[in-house]
Amino acid sequence: MSRIVLVLGSSMGGVARHVRMLAGGLVTRGHRVLVAGPGGTEEAFSFTGTGAGFAEVEIADRPHPAHDLRTALRLRGLARGADVVHAHGLRAGALAALALTGSRGWPRLVVTLHNAVTAGGAIGVVYRLLERIVARRADRVLAISPDVAQRMRGRGALRVDLAVVPAPPLAEPARSAEDVRAEIATRLSGTGLSSTGLSSTGHAPQAAQERPILLTVARLAQQKGLETLLDAAAGPYKGDPVFVIAGDGPLREELQARVDAEELPVVLYGWAEPADLLQVATAVIVPSRWEGQPLSVQEALRAGRPIIATRVGGVPAMVGEAALLVPPQDPGALSREIGRLLGEPALAARLAQASERRGRELPDEDAALRAVLAAYGLAS
Repeated sequence: MSRIVLVLGSSMGGVARHVRMLAGGLVTRGHRVLVAGPGGTEEAFSFTGTGAGFAEVEIADRPHPAHDLRTALRLRGLARGADVVHAHGLRAGALAALALTGSRGWPRLVVTLHNAVTAGGAIGVVYRLLERIVARRADRVLAISPDVAQRMRGRGALRVDLAVVPAPPLAEPARSAEDVRAEIATRLSGTGLSSTGLSSTGHAPQAAQERPILLTVARLAQQKGLETLLDAAAGPYKGDPVFVIAGDGPLREELQARVDAEELPVVLYGWAEPADLLQVATAVIVPSRWEGQPLSVQEALRAGRPIIATRVGGVPAMVGEAALLVPPQDPGALSREIGRLLGEPALAARLAQASERRGRELPDEDAALRAVLAAYGLAS
């Protein structure tokens, strides 16, 4: 039985869900696990509910020398006697590396990088420094995508593997397709646009009065490329599709103002159970500037939905032949592929079949646990 410390920053999304999954799996396998992170993450994800311990450690999104020193000292104390420290994210990884500076042998430091560094200017310089700290100190770096892995090798990391970050199994829908369609229709009618004939077939519409639903699941933030999606939503398209964006975030008001001003056929749905919306989705659109191993894409694959996505990060390797890929920030290319998908039922059917097949091939939680235990140097 080994003692493992999992460290994370201020995550309210996929990173925290991944850490919770690892914590539960490691506890089940007989390891003692302590999760160290901001108090809000425990409130939202209940790491202690998995049988792990929890220690509150504030890891801010931005560098702050005095605060970071206190955090590093706190992590150093928590890591005393541990066999492995596994940090998630660049900031958490760099602080864990600083905390363990001067230690010999154990604890082993593993860092999973869940995102690419896209910032420029002074912030970009700081993050590049943090990458070098992680590259030189971590015993193993797990990268979310091939481009992040290559970047870290360029920073000097000698042991880099691809991370395995599976989405949880797709739940059964909590609401009927009819209820979901009715709610989308109601929300769309609130914009003054026609809402008749929404289809739940999951394929291109077979009758002119049916309206396809094109689903995007994303945090409403700059990385997700939603302004490109709104550019493309203006159409026109066969079947007069409705674009449903499920998620929330800092750009909500800005996006809603543009939807209203331009009278776009777009519904900002808010957070929802993915299975509810996937059952009525004709296709899933992923317009992001960058992605690693997005849970939303994994869920779309498991649901057997056609996908149109940007050719970025780890997306191409994840989707294989189950998606139409376009360059990021290219609304013309995105619009053309949407039109192609809606206009060619045979193409939509072929992509749906490829998506379902690829979904069955995705790694599961057991594969993720085997991968981290190998990175820890422990038997699975």
